[in-house]
Amino acid sequence: MTTSHSQVLILGAASDIGIAIAREYAKAGHSLVLAARNVSRLETNAEDIRIRYRVSVSTLEWDVLSANGGAPDILVLSNLPDIVICVVGLLGDQAASERDAQTAEHVMRANYVGPALVLGELANRLEERGSGCIIGISSVAGDRGRASNYIYGAAKAGFTAFLSGLRNRLACKGVHVLTVKPGFVKTRMTAGMPLPKLLTAEPSEVAQAVLAAASRRKDVVYVRPIWRWIMLIICAIPERVFKKMRI
Repeated sequence: MTTSHSQVLILGAASDIGIAIAREYAKAGHSLVLAARNVSRLETNAEDIRIRYRVSVSTLEWDVLSANGGAPDILVLSNLPDIVICVVGLLGDQAASERDAQTAEHVMRANYVGPALVLGELANRLEERGSGCIIGISSVAGDRGRASNYIYGAAKAGFTAFLSGLRNRLACKGVHVLTVKPGFVKTRMTAGMPLPKLLTAEPSEVAQAVLAAASRRKDVVYVRPIWRWIMLIICAIPERVFKKMRI
């Protein structure tokens, strides 16, 4: 459902990608509920969107790391949204995650456990209503485990599988589920990383891809199509060879 009168709930809206998606949906005429752990970080952008696009924008304090992915906090909304977009993500530090179980758990909960729990609760309500759209921002890192980021990649792989199963479950229930795989994105989270220009999207590019893919009711979208072919090649490399590559 993507009419100009839809209400869009964005989870993790304080991120660069979250704000870009909020602007893109507001530009299309949608009202917004922006949810994030630190609401104060949202207020300036929320007010700018209200003025610039003349749409309703409300904010909600929400923490994906709280019990049940913060589902109880989200379910206090007076109106069930038409579109739910989960932009939550934490890259973390692979070396630190290898050394400390709590650090690894934090990355796993932020990228998979929390998002899956809250989207599962929202999915149940959308299924009861018989309409809606759930959009999850996953990652190409989940397509195959790599030595350089397998904690983050494993969490995103779990999230991708969760979205795939949810899509299958809700296919005949009037609820569309979209998985988005951005690849590298130029954000605060990747600041300082030597990102290849050809493979790196801007947050606004991700936002445009999300809106277009949801409108066309796609199941999975790679923001830059080249990533689909890159990951096909990476996934096709025999394990005995892959172990020697250390990528």
